[in-house]
Amino acid sequence: MKRHLKNYLLAFAITLPLIATACSDKDDNGVQNPTANKQVNITVSPASFSPDNNAQTLELMVNADADWAIRCDASWVTLRPSGGVKNQSTTIKITITANTEFDSRSALLNIVSGSSTLKTVEIVQGYAMSAYASVSSLMLSGEASEKTITITSNGNWTLNSDADWLSVSPASGGKGDTAVTVKAMTNDSEDSRKANILLSCGDVYSTISVTQLNYSVTAPEGYSLVWSDEFNYEGRPNSDWVIENQNAGWVNNELQTYTSREIDGKLTLEVKDGFLYINCFKGSDGKVYSGRMNAKPATGWQYGYVEARINLPKGKGTWPAFWMMPSNVDWTNDPWPHCGEIDIMEEVGVDANRVSSSVHTGKYNHMINTQKTHEMYLEGAEGNFHTYALEWDEDKLVTYVDGNVQLSITKAALGNDHESWPFDRAFYPILNLAWGGDWGGYAGVDENALPATMIVDYVRIFQK
Repeated sequence: MKRHLKNYLLAFAITLPLIATACSDKDDNGVQNPTANKQVNITVSPASFSPDNNAQTLELMVNADADWAIRCDASWVTLRPSGGVKNQSTTIKITITANTEFDSRSALLNIVSGSSTLKTVEIVQGYAMSAYASVSSLMLSGEASEKTITITSNGNWTLNSDADWLSVSPASGGKGDTAVTVKAMTNDSEDSRKANILLSCGDVYSTISVTQLNYSVTAPEGYSLVWSDEFNYEGRPNSDWVIENQNAGWVNNELQTYTSREIDGKLTLEVKDGFLYINCFKGSDGKVYSGRMNAKPATGWQYGYVEARINLPKGKGTWPAFWMMPSNVDWTNDPWPHCGEIDIMEEVGVDANRVSSSVHTGKYNHMINTQKTHEMYLEGAEGNFHTYALEWDEDKLVTYVDGNVQLSITKAALGNDHESWPFDRAFYPILNLAWGGDWGGYAGVDENALPATMIVDYVRIFQK
């Protein structure tokens, strides 16, 4: 009895490897694996692909002596058909999208039969040499000035200026981000000037257009410069300016909050690159913030030639202004409009490029629709620099747009009394960008216009 049991156990042990081998012929679902214990012969052509960056369709020929499928997990690769049958040549159409990346990319085509990988074909798609600048255009002040831009590239690049007054450094670079300084010499001509910077990388070219304003200090005969801010420093406006901090609704039912504070990492009033930027934007708290600043309001200037060069913002709801109010007003006994107001330039975005000048007094003001005003259409007032000025003496007020008369009034025409002519004392200049309000929002506002920026090149005051 013991001998028979021993023989039985020995026979069972001998059959175990045979059972395991038989099990390995099936896949996880118990279906017989046709390639198990069998060498599958397969041919593919080509063995790999190295296409360029363009979208295209490749062809792969496959022949195997077993049924097979082809797979790829790259989203930019499409395969048709997805497999073939044994002993039959099949052409696979491989469609790939354009490679817009800054580097090559690869994908693996796995040809399988059952659970076995028969062949792997690699696709390595090339990329186009490319470089681009952080800006497509630059505006430089008339003084010797500079700006920093960024060149982003996936290969070697070069920069070339077509003007001897404009230079770039460095003028060449390689892969990645590179800071480049663009420098311009002082433009002491009578007009602005333009230049181009050519960016090249491989066979790809692009152009950065540069405009430099002129730097000429001119005034009517007999006047001399007594004060100016050329904004040739960095940061906040200098101490000659007093910044307003006022809540929305302070004047004219305007919607913005005037502040000197930094909001969400941004300033409403910022000096950089030779310009003053008055920024109007919506904060994370839902409020709209902007800037208003007054030049030497405690003393001001009595009479003179006042000039600023300004680039106006676009958008329904914007209300930029360059204007003057009297210094040291007794608001109790001499409130607005009796104290007087001189509007050198105003514009509302809903009436794009229509700039106006006005004066307000006790007798002549918009509250009773008697204000003295004049409006003109100025092509490119929004988005381009123009010069706005006031010539003022004891007998007259004349405003100008690019040297052309906008509004002209005289004391003789208005009257000698304070209610008619309060312009016989010191006034100070004001720059601001309002949002909405009685005039700026008369047709509503479009918050898609935010952020909006008013850019000022300089403010100058001349006196006899």
